[in-house]
Amino acid sequence: MNSRMELMGVKFAPLRVPLERRLQTLAAFAWFCALAFGSFIGWMITFYCLIFGEWLRYITLIYLCWMFYLDWDTYKRGGRSDRWILWMRNSLWWRYFCAYFPVKLMKTVDLEPSRNYLLCSFPHGVLATGAFAAFSTDHLDCKRIFPGLDPRMVTLDQHFRIPFFREFAYSFGACGVCSESLEYLLRPKDKNEKNTAVVLVVGGAAESFKCKPSTYDLVLKRRKGFVRVALKTGTPLVPVFSFGETDLYDQIQLSTDSFLGKVQNYIRKAIGIAPIIVVGRGFFQYSFGLIPQRRPVTVFYSVGAPLEVPKIVNPTQEQVDEYHMEFMEKLTKFFETEKHKYLDNPDKIKLNIQ
Repeated sequence: MNSRMELMGVKFAPLRVPLERRLQTLAAFAWFCALAFGSFIGWMITFYCLIFGEWLRYITLIYLCWMFYLDWDTYKRGGRSDRWILWMRNSLWWRYFCAYFPVKLMKTVDLEPSRNYLLCSFPHGVLATGAFAAFSTDHLDCKRIFPGLDPRMVTLDQHFRIPFFREFAYSFGACGVCSESLEYLLRPKDKNEKNTAVVLVVGGAAESFKCKPSTYDLVLKRRKGFVRVALKTGTPLVPVFSFGETDLYDQIQLSTDSFLGKVQNYIRKAIGIAPIIVVGRGFFQYSFGLIPQRRPVTVFYSVGAPLEVPKIVNPTQEQVDEYHMEFMEKLTKFFETEKHKYLDNPDKIKLNIQ
């Protein structure tokens, strides 16, 4: 049986699927589990080792002491160095992951390696798949596309406070998203240091709730902190867009006024992860499950030159608003210019900035 079969509304996968594709599907599933449940798994490993671990208990206690007293603020100071992250970024596992969709990283202009940049990525989607594949692994040649620059994704600070899971986040070169971390990454570099291309998914978990196939609803109008940091450090803002990001999952949307909707939003604010009810696919069928759909994602960065901003140590709110508005206009132009290349029915799809 080589063709798809549908039974009671469920579309089943062919029985004969190449091993390569099976490994790609497994990689996508493992990635979802790591990001969605990694915090919970980290705490469970910690509690198990401390309570039932016998000799593991002492190793865990040493690890926790090291974490709290010696390594607590590493996420604010540039994260792990290359010698600790290259093995993970180049792991064969992530080649399967990138090939599953597949994800492609494209560019429209070059970025000079003599400067730092703040890459502002949209949309978040469910788990920022395109941005993760493009900038947290080296399988899409991001360092060749960004010659002389060190790409660093930033994520929620609380991820670096969870035992064991923090090491997973660090292993990709991730750093914290707080202003202290951003300003450290975007500081002037010494001659022997590479400049940094900081990748920030601006919409965050709040944008996950708005993720639906063939829609591009962004949480941006009130997100202005990244513009303030750019002004304080004099860093150009580079719009980045992942076309196809919102098509990887559907979700069961709950009313914000319902009890479950309020619980969902409370959990998002408490742990920084949106507990949405995703509708993906399974290993052997395409109708439901936790695995993202196998649909192409194209990550484009910049359209024309990056948005230049002056260095203003103490920017006023009016200055922040001015460059924030200019950035939104640039992002909208970017979307309208490129959508015809990558979206079906592009004339019916609009960018909705909220």
